[in-house]
Amino acid sequence: MTEEKENIQFQLTEELLEQVQLLVEDQNDKELHRLLNEFHYADIAEILDELNLEEAMYVIKLLDSETTSDVLMELDEDNREKVLRNLSAKEIAEEVEELDTDDAADIIAELPERRRQEVISKIEDEEHKAEIKELLAYDEDSGGGLMAKELVKVYDTWTVAGCLRRIRGQAKEVTRVHSVYVVDKQEKLVGRLSLKDLIVAKNEQKISDIYISNVDSVNVHDHAEDIAKVMQKYDLEAIPVVDDDHILLGRITIDDIVDVMKEEAEKDYQLAAGITSDVEADDSIWELTKARLPWLLIGMFGGIGAASIINGFSDAMLKFPALLMFIPLIQATAGNVGVQSSAIVVQGLANNTIDGKILSRLLKEFLLGLVNGLAIAGIVLVISHFVFHTTYLESLTICVALITVIIMAAIIGTFIPIFLDKRGVDAAVATGPFITTSNDVFGIFIYFLVAKLILGF
Repeated sequence: MTEEKENIQFQLTEELLEQVQLLVEDQNDKELHRLLNEFHYADIAEILDELNLEEAMYVIKLLDSETTSDVLMELDEDNREKVLRNLSAKEIAEEVEELDTDDAADIIAELPERRRQEVISKIEDEEHKAEIKELLAYDEDSGGGLMAKELVKVYDTWTVAGCLRRIRGQAKEVTRVHSVYVVDKQEKLVGRLSLKDLIVAKNEQKISDIYISNVDSVNVHDHAEDIAKVMQKYDLEAIPVVDDDHILLGRITIDDIVDVMKEEAEKDYQLAAGITSDVEADDSIWELTKARLPWLLIGMFGGIGAASIINGFSDAMLKFPALLMFIPLIQATAGNVGVQSSAIVVQGLANNTIDGKILSRLLKEFLLGLVNGLAIAGIVLVISHFVFHTTYLESLTICVALITVIIMAAIIGTFIPIFLDKRGVDAAVATGPFITTSNDVFGIFIYFLVAKLILGF
């Protein structure tokens, strides 16, 4: 892998982009190579994302395989797909041979099945090929799908002197050495080595005398989100992956976990906004419609339900027209309170900070809703009476209904995410349109129910 170039202040300007495009147009390879050599591979990827396909392919073919392989990993997924389609199986194989096994497997996994097999057959390093095929067999959202085979491991029977010699040899194949893992004769993970202890130990000492037996690990079949929580909790830069027999298979590094957390956050954000699948702004109208329409239909039916409730109380609104004015307030407040409550709960579930009994949490939300309801109702009471000149009973009705609706919305917004989570459903679906729609309907129903009890229509 190429050594990373420090370029923290990189900014893609119009001038730089035009300069690259001009050099490509003039086929000035020497000057283009000199220019790009100043940048980190992630910066080069950012430049290529702004070029058209023909220009991007020219640059990619100009760069050496080590740089190109890193650039490919940083490209936007859609642009990478286009680039890969324009590379031969042999060219792709040459690039993935420069990558760690996890990144190589990710690249190959994006290819169609037939082309995937062609690329694998062109990989000359048999060991690298076998490891990539092993990783491709795992679910992409599992520990096996995330792990890399490159790591530094030693046996507990080795001496310190022998261990140091072998570590030097293994480290050449590993981009970053986060930990040294210790295994027994059966390849089972038994511990890890402190570099400090290794350096100060005597050459004739056995590794079994100095290794640390307390080592966190994850199973090859663990879900990516669960692994992310473990690494986040213990502030780990890397974690070993074992099978059911505790045999060491690979390691997962923090850069892969950051990607998992980013993808999960994007997924939850879209679910909260009422988008049912992973889409991007540049996707086709058909893909965007499929992702958005289901929740819009739920909202539509919720609106029809609310309209039916209002229609059922049409006579009451003729008698008390002030009730009609405050319907938008009831609906907006119910939706906002529900989304606030559910968002906090969903965040807590994601971070594993939700604990205690459900009843105690619902009681807390009840009290919070009561406090917020009294505060808002007090303001509405003054405005409705002195601005809209509602009668005492009408103002009382509006305020009591508002307090009730806020409490109910807070309870619903808290209960539904916890309920869904306990049944293995992503709690993020509870936020956004689902909570807003349900609270709109319940809010209108409660509003008129309270009005009927107080005003007696």
